[in-house]
Amino acid sequence: MAAGQPRIQVSGAKEFRAAMKKMGADLSDLTAINRRLAETVAKEARSGAPVLSGRLAGSVRPGATRTKGYVRAGGGGIPYAGVIHFGWPRHNISPQPFIYDALDDKRGEVIDTYDKYVEALVEKVGRETPP
Repeated sequence: MAAGQPRIQVSGAKEFRAAMKKMGADLSDLTAINRRLAETVAKEARSGAPVLSGRLAGSVRPGATRTKGYVRAGGGGIPYAGVIHFGWPRHNISPQPFIYDALDDKRGEVIDTYDKYVEALVEKVGRETPP
């Protein structure tokens, strides 16, 4: 991840995953929640992407692992995605950070969803863990 990129980072996430695993929680659900929230941000980014042909917006896609969700844009057929997003001052191209803007717009929703997910997981594992 490049310096200066907006992101939501959870302090103690590694420790949380280790504790949940130790208590028998199914951590594969973390990939699903990360993907779902990455899709929320990706959808917002698609609607905020600059449009000439629509190819840039169409290239926005979510991804996820157990430890993170992420949003990407561009690819082989759309090499200009980074230039549009980050700008290119030497060529007088101003940044249009549509993915960062999408994360900023959805930040509260993402945090609230993670908070509810963690609370539900802790409650579920607590009920299933024998005393």
